[in-house]
Amino acid sequence: MKNQQYPVRLTTDEKAQLYDILNKGIHPAKMVKRVNVLLELDQMARWNRSRKFKPTLDSIAANCGVSATTVHLISKQFNKEGLQATITRKKRETPPNAPIVTGEIEARITALACGEAPKGYSRWTLRLLEQKIVELGIVPHISDSTICRVLKKHRLSLT
Repeated sequence: MKNQQYPVRLTTDEKAQLYDILNKGIHPAKMVKRVNVLLELDQMARWNRSRKFKPTLDSIAANCGVSATTVHLISKQFNKEGLQATITRKKRETPPNAPIVTGEIEARITALACGEAPKGYSRWTLRLLEQKIVELGIVPHISDSTICRVLKKHRLSLT
């Protein structure tokens, strides 16, 4: 890999914050690895000729248990976004899959479950609710376990 294009120079406050993460409390493994990489990159930027060898991205990667590409990306992110953005995980704005059941659909499921059971049945079952919900066109498809979660959320029981 090429020489480091994004040198990392930490202030004393930033170093103190990183050492606190390493020495105090419990933190995610990814955060700890990123902290170690940043501290190694800082040592690399402060290298002087009195030391025998200059650390490289590959040696930092080997010491921290990550790839050289990860080291490069961490240094790039630190230079562009700062310390906090580099060590913490970005909060996801939307879930990976949109929820099938929204508030309105929940209300319709609850109302259906609280209503009278179909003819020939003494009570609603999850499978009956599943079939009826799809039949009424409330949602195109839904599983009985999803219906169970909705009913449980509202503390309803089919028995």
